[in-house]
Amino acid sequence: MARNRNKTAVPGAKRALEQFKYEIANEIGLAEKIQTVGYENMTSRECGSIGGWMTKKMVQLAEQALAGQAGTTTPQQ
Repeated sequence: MARNRNKTAVPGAKRALEQFKYEIANEIGLAEKIQTVGYENMTSRECGSIGGWMTKKMVQLAEQALAGQAGTTTPQQ
């Protein structure tokens, strides 16, 4: 039996990441399959799709945050 050894970088983020994973699965049409068979009975390709889309969205959010910081900073003297 496989064990998940992934640890979140921010304590307490696990619940938010699980919710995010389900939201992404819903967006790409896999939420119903997760509900019926569970993650453990999905293909590697399906799980990889969810992870890939999660990564894509997180990168977009980080880029937006960085762009917002760049627009609000003032030159230091």
